This record gives sequence, C-alpha cells and structure tokens, in this order.
Amino acid sequence: MKKELQLFDVPKIQTIQEMVLASAKKFSTKIALEDLNPTPINKATYRELVEYILKFGSALRKAGIKERSHIAVIGENRVQWSISFLTGMCFNYVLVPIDRNLTNNEIMNILHESDAEAVIFSGSYAGVMAEGRNFLKNLKYFICMDETSEEKIFLNMPELIRKADEFSVEQLPYINPDDLAEIIFTSGSLGRAKGVMLSQRNLASNLVDMVSMILINEKDRFLSVLPMHHTYECTCGMLCPLYSGASVHYARSLKTVVDDIQKVRATILLGVPLLYDKMFRRIIKGIKENKVKSVIVPPLVKLTNLFSYVGLKDLKKKIFSELHEKFGGAVRLFIAGGAAPDPLVAKGLREFGFNFVQGYGLTETSPILALNRIDALKDDAAGLPLPRVQIKINNPDENGSGEIWAKGPSVMIGYYKNEKATADVFEEGWFKTGDIGFVDDEGFLHINGRKKNVIISRGGKNVFPEEIEDILNRSPFILESLVYGEKDSKQDEVIAAQIVADAEAFIEYSETNKVGITDELVKGKISEEIDKANDQLASYKQIKKFVVRQKEFEKTTTQKIKRYLVNGKTFNQSEAQD
Repeated sequence: MKKELQLFDVPKIQTIQEMVLASAKKFSTKIALEDLNPTPINKATYRELVEYILKFGSALRKAGIKERSHIAVIGENRVQWSISFLTGMCFNYVLVPIDRNLTNNEIMNILHESDAEAVIFSGSYAGVMAEGRNFLKNLKYFICMDETSEEKIFLNMPELIRKADEFSVEQLPYINPDDLAEIIFTSGSLGRAKGVMLSQRNLASNLVDMVSMILINEKDRFLSVLPMHHTYECTCGMLCPLYSGASVHYARSLKTVVDDIQKVRATILLGVPLLYDKMFRRIIKGIKENKVKSVIVPPLVKLTNLFSYVGLKDLKKKIFSELHEKFGGAVRLFIAGGAAPDPLVAKGLREFGFNFVQGYGLTETSPILALNRIDALKDDAAGLPLPRVQIKINNPDENGSGEIWAKGPSVMIGYYKNEKATADVFEEGWFKTGDIGFVDDEGFLHINGRKKNVIISRGGKNVFPEEIEDILNRSPFILESLVYGEKDSKQDEVIAAQIVADAEAFIEYSETNKVGITDELVKGKISEEIDKANDQLASYKQIKKFVVRQKEFEKTTTQKIKRYLVNGKTFNQSEAQD
C-alpha cells in the first residue's frame, strides 16, 4: 500500500545559471567550495564563486571562445574544476567532462568526438595536451589550471581570472533551458564512444526533485571523493550542495577519506558501495578484536533498535558516540549510488546510528530516477521515483519483473551525433534503461540486474548475475566476484563465477589458525563460501563452476567491474590467474 509522503518546499529553477545566481544572493559570504589539497584557487565563498565565474567567463570570451562552443574539462576533484563547469553553464557553453582515469588514447578520442574547441585541464595532463596540440586541429584553446613548464603554449586559468575585464551579472547571456549543455561520454574507446547529451533543464529538474525528497541545507558539509566528471558526483555532490547552500570540500585522496571527514566534520558523504563495504568491515573487525566491545556491542545494538522503533533514534548516536567521532562526529547521512549496496551493510551502519540511503539512476537521466528517503526506505530497493519521474515496467514476467522504462524532465536529449543509438533507447517518449526490475506494492523500485547480463538457465528461467554476486561478496573471504553463464559439455548454460580472494581476510585466518596460505587453502575456503551462497539460492541459480583469479577486475571510476572484458569468455584456472 503506497503512503503519501510530503515533499520539502525547495526553490524552483530551470537552469544552472539561475541556481548559481540565486545561491550567491542568498548565501553570499558562506563557504561554498574548498580544496584540502594545495591548489592555485583553493577556496571560495558563494559571492567569490560568482566573481570567479564572471571573470573566467569574461576571459574566455575575450580569448575568442564564442557562445555554444564545446569546452572539455579534465582534472582531479578541485575548486577549479567546479569553477570551469559552472562558468560553462553560466556563459552558454557546452561542457564535456572527461574521465581523468582514461588512457591518453581515450582522452584524445573524446576531445575529437566531442568537437571540443577548448580544453581546461589540471597540470598533471599538461604532457598529454602538449602532444594533443599536434594533431587535434579543432582544439584551439588549451587552458591549464596550474603553472607548468609548457606555460608558453598554454593559457593559465588563474592568470586569465586575474587579468579579466570587469563583467556584471546583467551581462550574462540568456540560457535556453532545453539547449544542449553538456556531453558526457560513457566510454572513451575508438569507435565505441557514446556521448550523453544533457540540457540545463535536465540537471535543474533533477536537483529540485532530489532535494524535495531529501532535504539538504546551508548547515551541511559534503566531502567529495568520487570523480567529478561522473554525473552522480557532478549533480549530487557538487550542484546539489550549491543549490542548497551547503559547502563542498574536496578530499585529498581516497586513502585520506576518514581523516578528511574528521577535518571538515562532514555531514554528508556520497560514495559507491565498495567504500561503505570497506568502512563497515573495518568497524566490525575493530569490534571483534576488542574483547570488551565484542561482548557489549551486539546487545547494545539490539537494545537501541527497540528504542528506535519507539522514536528515540538519536539514542544510537549517543550510545555509539565513539564510533561517530571517528567520522568527525557530524555525519548525518551516507548516500550510496553507482551500484546497489549490500542491504546488510546499509542495515549495519544504520544500527550504529548512521542514516544510510541509496538511489538509482543513469548518466542518461541526469542521473537520479529513484531515491530512498530518510523517512521512507527499503535497503533492498532502489527507492521511490522522483516526483516528476514516471516509471513503467515493460512486458513484466509472472513475477512482475521487466525492463525499466522512464519518463521525466531529467531524461537526456539523446546521444551526440548518434541518431541510431538514440532511436534504439526511446519508444513513444519512454527511455529504456536496460535494467530489469519491478515496482512493489508500496511503490518502491527494485533492480534485478542489467538486461544484457541476464543468463538464461536450462529451464528457461532468468538468472541475474548481480543478485548472486551480492550474496558472494558478503563473504569476508571474497573481495569481489563476477558471475556469468558458461556452456558445459552438453552445451547447456551453467552458472560460473570468477572470484578475487580477500588477502586481508586470509592473512587474518592464517595468523589466527597458525596455517600457511596455499592455493589449496584458498580454493578450499572459497569453495566453502560458494556452498554457503548456493544454500541461499534456488537450484537454477546455483554456481556450478568457479575459478580464483589473482588480479582484481578492471573497473570503471565508480568501481563497477567492466564486464565486457570478461563476459562471454571461457577461463581456465591458469588464465584466471595470469
């Protein structure tokens, strides 16, 4: 039974330009952005942010970059990345955020495919750009965020801002909310690059709808750890706080996340499930290793669960204050995206007094389609559809599962210069997500897995690898896994898995039990863990074959395994260990 949930009253905006100006007026001298690494422009209040945008935009115009020109941005998370992006939005340019972890070849390909005329980059890419100048003929302007040895051939961003002509808010160009505003390439490979086209209305509508479900305000401090080129971090981790008057603090690195949370006393952290999995495992390990805590914590969790049911939710934070202080003492919300988190990790963190919610979306939808709320959530669900998003399950099976189709103001314009790919994902105004899922009686969207990953069992049933992987990955001995279909001697499809063993868990097991780590030990323990997983699965979903690989899987920047590098291949033991 669906229950009506009240939406928060938030400012209505149609463009990012409108958002930037409104926030500057409302939050003025409050800190907006801060780098925890030393950078040329490492901090800005809301008022200063607009001043930087006006000066940088004025300088770009003076340099000869006309409105609607395509400008690429690549670099580490930092204030200057945000200034570059927001300047593009305010001055009617088309932004092309590039994944900083791509190969040089892939970066060059995106610069070519996107028709970029200018590129703004951090100093670490100076060498790549110096090389690119020789053959990327369409690329006329190279703007570096830092001082470099190649400064004679590059424009310097801080210098451009320092020397810029005065420019007023009134002189800013008109923004058509429905014009192309950014192109995000989901792959950089030659011939495979596919650019998602988003408008400012797409982005603005996602902000309004998201914050109307989970209220964020000027007291919030975000720690930014995920790569900013990704729509999840860009929309939710940068635009969303600026829309709400919160501040964004850019972490020094993934290794310093806990220290950085403490330093800025972050209230909100956006992360991928892997980050929270590691965090939760460390918490549990610390409790188990402490004789006193291992005895008193489990009963305290159960006791405080009872108090939570009767409304005393703040009690957990007080009881587990020592743990909260390790995260700065101010965290009020962990948000997971990019992939489905383990429901047991979500429940576990909540039992220690942390709010934990997940959302679901795609680059093509700016990105959020569904979101759990603090006051309405299910750990095994992607969430409730955003207020202006319609979700439809196409051709549902007997269990109500089918491909998830979506409509709403945040759905992309299409793929850049690719009419066929665009036509393939739209039908009568509905966007086909490529994900299989269902909507329950309370309106929550659940994801089974990707349509293209489905394995058809010999009995004709659909098997979703992601479901099996979620169970496998709960094992302390399994770092990560990939499940796929493989033909047996009878040419029937059987469920197979590649497993990466968790070195930390095996070292701990070895030291505790005084045994050496051998191939036989690893394979034996993994076999036991697979048997445990199979006990939780229907017979047609059970794993029949597995191999242990030495190397971790190659992943995207949001830590999703690049399945296309593995799926469809048959691995024997030696291949898996190469």
